[in-house]
Amino acid sequence: MSKPLLRLMTELSSRKWISRLTGTFSKSSASRLLIPWFIRTYEIDPNEAELEPGEYPSLNAFFTRRLKPHARPLHEHPDSLLSPVDGKITAMSPITKGTILNIKGHDYTLADLLNQSPHMEKYKNGWAVILYLSPKDYHRIHAPVTGKQVESEHIRGKVYPVNDFGLRHMRTVLSRNERLITYIKHEHGEIALVKVGAMNVSSIQYADDKVKAWQRGDELAYFEFGSTVVLLCENGTFVPREDLAEGDSVRMGDSLGVIVSKAAEIRRPS
Repeated sequence: MSKPLLRLMTELSSRKWISRLTGTFSKSSASRLLIPWFIRTYEIDPNEAELEPGEYPSLNAFFTRRLKPHARPLHEHPDSLLSPVDGKITAMSPITKGTILNIKGHDYTLADLLNQSPHMEKYKNGWAVILYLSPKDYHRIHAPVTGKQVESEHIRGKVYPVNDFGLRHMRTVLSRNERLITYIKHEHGEIALVKVGAMNVSSIQYADDKVKAWQRGDELAYFEFGSTVVLLCENGTFVPREDLAEGDSVRMGDSLGVIVSKAAEIRRPS
C-alpha cells in the first residue's frame, strides 16, 4: 500500500466521531472480554496492576489501570527531572530560537505546539523531551517535579496517530492534535507538560482537576489509549542525562536529567 494512500486513510479515519465510538465501546462491559487478548497481544505484565485482570469492568478501566504501590520507584536525586510516564524517547534535544528540530523529519515551533501562549518565551532556548506511549505502556501521567500549576490549557484538535508512521508522514501532528497543557512552577523555574491526544483516544483527563500542586511522582493525569507527552524545560534550567538518546525506553520515575538554577554550577546526574 502506497504512503499517499496510507496518509489518506489516516486522514479519513482520524475523526472525533470515530474516537467517540471507540471510546464508548472500550468503556462498555462487553469490552472486558478483550482484556486477556489485550494482555497477550501487547505482552503486558498483569502482576504490576493494582487489580486482577478479571476485576476490571471494561477494557478502558484496564487500560487506565493504576499500578501497585512502589511498582515505579522514583529516582533518589531530589533535583532529577523524572520521566512522567512509561514510554519511548522520540526526541530529546535543545530548543533553538523557539524551534524544536528533527522530530522524524519535521520542524515544530513552540508557537504552534503551545498555541501562541505567552509562556512560550520561557522555552525558546530550553529543552524538549518527547515520550511516546504505546498501547502496552502504563498510561497514567505523573508530576516530573514538585511544583504548583500556573496555568492549564485545553487545545482542541485532530486525533491523528502519534506512532512512528504518524510522526513521519503526517504533517506536524503534535501541533495539530488535541492537547492538554499544564504549566508547573518549580523551585528553579517552570516546565510545560503537554499531553497530546492520538487516534482512538477519547479523552485526556486530569486525575483530579481540583488539585493544583504536586509532589514529584504524584499522579497528575491519564490517557485513554496510546499517545505522547512533550515535556518542555525553561531556558537554562535543565541538563540531560548523557546516556539517554532517541529510541531509548524509560519508566515513570526514571531520571531524564537534572533541574538546575540558571545561576547554579551545572552537574550532570549519574
